[in-house]
Amino acid sequence: MNGWITLFAPLAMLAGAVVPFQAGANAALGRNLGHPLWATIASLAVSAVLALLVMLAWRVPAPDLHLAMRGPGWSWLGGAAGVFYITAALMLAPRMGSGPFMAAVIGGQMLAALAIDRYGLLGFAVKHISPLHWAGAGLVVAGVVLTQFANSRAV
Repeated sequence: MNGWITLFAPLAMLAGAVVPFQAGANAALGRNLGHPLWATIASLAVSAVLALLVMLAWRVPAPDLHLAMRGPGWSWLGGAAGVFYITAALMLAPRMGSGPFMAAVIGGQMLAALAIDRYGLLGFAVKHISPLHWAGAGLVVAGVVLTQFANSRAV
């Protein structure tokens, strides 16, 4: 397990590191296209094209749509979550700044992730959430408050 952590944790951190760049690029695209929602559409279209190219390169077989339709209805909400996140990033990151925006995003992710793990939501296994987990999330939320406070004092 520890071997996987040394591989997965840096990859997860790299994935997290691209998110502020995504927010900045999409915000600029929204300005260039005249409205943030056009940038949401453009961003998702680029994502779809790139995902299809990767799938072609990896020779991923076509999905069985019949099986997909038998799954839980909530499993299709990931796309709606993506639209919400991209649009929120487009509209909020330029106003808040990249750091305070990302701190708030990470705070929300931590709290939601702990609830998902604690209650086994979305098909995840139920996990024990210890006081240390909550303390870690509390520190992240404190970081959100501090970055927002620092941002308001800089104005």
